[in-house]
Amino acid sequence: MNLKKALAIVFLLYFLFLALYITIELTKPINIAEDTEVYIPKGTSFSSIAKIFKEKGIIRNETVFIIIGKIYGIEKKARAGYYLFTEEMTVLDVIKKLLEGKILEYTITVIEGDSLYEVAEKLSKINPDFKNQLFELAYDRDFLQSLKIDAPSLEGYLFPDTYNIPKGLELEEIVRLMVKRFWEVYDSKLIEKTKKIGWTVNQVVTLASIIEKEAKLDEEKPLISAVYHNRLKIGMPLQADPTAIYGIKRYKDGVTKNDLKNRSPYNTYIIKGLPPGPIASPGLKSILAALNPAKVPYLYFVSRGDGSHEFSTDYKAHVSAINQIRGSLVD
Repeated sequence: MNLKKALAIVFLLYFLFLALYITIELTKPINIAEDTEVYIPKGTSFSSIAKIFKEKGIIRNETVFIIIGKIYGIEKKARAGYYLFTEEMTVLDVIKKLLEGKILEYTITVIEGDSLYEVAEKLSKINPDFKNQLFELAYDRDFLQSLKIDAPSLEGYLFPDTYNIPKGLELEEIVRLMVKRFWEVYDSKLIEKTKKIGWTVNQVVTLASIIEKEAKLDEEKPLISAVYHNRLKIGMPLQADPTAIYGIKRYKDGVTKNDLKNRSPYNTYIIKGLPPGPIASPGLKSILAALNPAKVPYLYFVSRGDGSHEFSTDYKAHVSAINQIRGSLVD
């Protein structure tokens, strides 16, 4: 046997041994006695990740873990965040978790019609401090400007959607995610349509938020939009019930006659035109309705009590509709 063949056999045996050793290491349970959270900061090198894991008892051998990481290409794929490791996991499970970027996340769903208050309540489940922090951020002019929001607050711009929030993410970044989603939906085509009708984005979102609170059926949104557009054209107060209690109480608690007298800049029973800003987060259908009202002459609507509304073109017909639906006489 010549030297080259002997060396080839030695190297082959070495690599076979190394492969066997790595396979054994991959299938070993990790070195923890209880479930453990590990935080990997942004920009952490893989060698530093290996060091953190060694200190936390997740792995036994840093060098072997780094070699495995290079084989799997984790160096370029490891995601920053909090990872949860359980005692029954193997080193291979740890590798897979890093490759898949399975960090700890919270799921937050903002629904159509949620106000800042509802969003704050949901965010407080992640961190109790987020509730007050959100209201501080909501009216920060510099922060609003950085988000390209020309409105009194964040109200209306935290777009309804389901968000997976990485554990440890600061509130400011969470808000940026939600507003980013808003601008993804309110795209260049909608901005162009907004300019075409001579409105601002804030005016559209404000009307859309009122439509969102008033409409129960998507097919009625363009009709309700038409009522408000028609009123605006003739200088008639919008008289939208949800605006009367904005910032005072929850809409689901109902609106009383006394509520309609609230001295609020948002109360469209005592102000002319649109409120200064949105009263909730509208969805896309409400935004589209605000931009594209139905071509109908309606000026009034009343709830039938089943989610639908009766629409009228004049006050006499409106009173008749109320009396018919509620079974009482209205002057």
